[in-house]
Amino acid sequence: MKTVAITTLGCKTNQLDSAVMEESLRAGEFRLTDFFEHADVYIINTCTVTHKSDFQSRQLIRRAKRQNPDAKVIVAGCYAQVSPEEVAKIEGVDYVIGNTGKFDIAGILGSEVRGQAKITTTNILREREVKGFKVSTFSGHTRAFLKIQEGCQAFCSYCIVPYARGGSRSVKPAEVMDGLKRLVDEGYREVVLTGTHLGYYGEELRPATDLLSLAKAIDKEFPKLRVRISSLEPTEITDEFIDFLSTSSAVCSHLHIPLQSGDDNILKAMNRRYTSSFFVSVIEKVVGKVTDIGTGADVIVGFPGEGEGEFLNTYNLLKRLPVSYLHVFPYSKRKGTQAALFLNHVHPDTIKKRCELLRELSEEKKREFMGRFVGSVVSALVEGKRDTGSGLIKATTRNNLHLQVRCDTGMRNQEISVVVADREGRAVKS
Repeated sequence: MKTVAITTLGCKTNQLDSAVMEESLRAGEFRLTDFFEHADVYIINTCTVTHKSDFQSRQLIRRAKRQNPDAKVIVAGCYAQVSPEEVAKIEGVDYVIGNTGKFDIAGILGSEVRGQAKITTTNILREREVKGFKVSTFSGHTRAFLKIQEGCQAFCSYCIVPYARGGSRSVKPAEVMDGLKRLVDEGYREVVLTGTHLGYYGEELRPATDLLSLAKAIDKEFPKLRVRISSLEPTEITDEFIDFLSTSSAVCSHLHIPLQSGDDNILKAMNRRYTSSFFVSVIEKVVGKVTDIGTGADVIVGFPGEGEGEFLNTYNLLKRLPVSYLHVFPYSKRKGTQAALFLNHVHPDTIKKRCELLRELSEEKKREFMGRFVGSVVSALVEGKRDTGSGLIKATTRNNLHLQVRCDTGMRNQEISVVVADREGRAVKS
């Protein structure tokens, strides 16, 4: 029995793709092992959002060959999709597989390759179906992920994703419901709905539908399940969606809403389709309508043309907004995007300092949000993993409070009532 090791770079969608590959390999009677152990086959499921991601992928390829010079090395995913010829030239690579072929990984491993790396990619922009969304188990995870949408055609000026994932296509509602039932039957109490651009869900289906209609159907069919929506653009959070979220029993009171910049000129250069004032209005509506909701935002720091004034517009906007955390990303020039050709690129040292300021602000926001619940009883799903610092068990609430609970590891995957003890997230069973 051949041993296979998989490592994953990038987003939740890529993590889900790796879980699909793992499941197909187990069915094919391969034995999975840790990537940093000796294996017969190494699979690197790559990201290509930044040049750093590509560099990390190349590092992992070389590490795999050091661990076992005779191993077969397969490079899959977004880097392989966007730059297959470049990847194929890396010493030690046997297969280069794009974002559709990787779901036939068991069949590919049954073939042999000699000499030059074999490239298996398709024209991703012509893809019309979502592949690799059927998976029933997630090794080591309490929550499950269900891909309901793939691809994006927004073409933000900094982003390579449409060329890596293709245009938007959706999983039919009936198949989504079947997928949820399968995961519930496997014992999962929380499922995260993922996609490249979830707000596009259902547009191209016939009959056409949308995410709100799907969410309402899920709420009716699975009222006791915790369903989390991974990310939505501000323009896609309508008043009707907010009203639904305020009364939903299944969909968690947690939204992650990309901002990217709080300066209108930068937003325009990014090809984002909203203004900073519109973003503020959405956050205020959501927080005002949905009780105790947790809200997060993505921010890109150091986009070309971002001077001190533009950065302060972003910082001050976020400081006054009731968001509960930030995901901060330093801008990285990406070949193949419009922004790579822009002038006025920001010095890396400046980007680093600005990132530090926003990450400090994010920590303040987290403590402030947690502080609202100190002394309160909340419901949290026990993950079963111990926090490395405190030794306590990790647990997560529906509104995305990350807690550390003094309880038994045997309570894993149970939703329990706890009292939040402090702003750092320590909690005790109620």
